Amino acid sequence: MTAAAVAFDTVPNTNHLGLLGKKVDLKKTVEFLSFKKEDVARAAGVSKESVRYDDKTPTEVRERLMQIASVCELVAQHFNGDARRTALWFTVPNPLLGNVSPRDMIRLGRYQKVVRLVQEARQAEQRAQSR
Repeated sequence: MTAAAVAFDTVPNTNHLGLLGKKVDLKKTVEFLSFKKEDVARAAGVSKESVRYDDKTPTEVRERLMQIASVCELVAQHFNGDARRTALWFTVPNPLLGNVSPRDMIRLGRYQKVVRLVQEARQAEQRAQSR
């Protein structure tokens, strides 16, 4: 796998869940993962009181939700747009994450670990397809 392929592996080719567009749908991203304000605050490293989903959304919250929306779409891409299976993947404990669900890993601020897992799985899948 080339460095270029890895470098662009964080951007989904699709928008199956409708989370990405001209702007990331922050509220829809939160709803997709059934996050509460407390969950978003912890994932973004901000206070619960500062979490909002409008033009005054703190940069930290907007950026983290954009990253989370991207990883949700990458997983949806793997499941050919099946939102139900994608949501299930995020809620089922994953042995590669220490039997913690991807949703809980994100909620607990361990977003990068989920991203690495998804990227490694996508790269393995691409290697297998190119054989």
